[in-house]
Amino acid sequence: MKLKTHSGAKKRVKISGTGKFITDKTAKRHLLKD
Repeated sequence: MKLKTHSGAKKRVKISGTGKFITDKTAKRHLLKD
């Protein structure tokens, strides 16, 4: 059970990290376009 929770948390962090990265890239592009 502990291992399963860890795996889920890791997957969640990875998704969050990717989402943040994409948002950061979009924001930077928007600034450049502006």
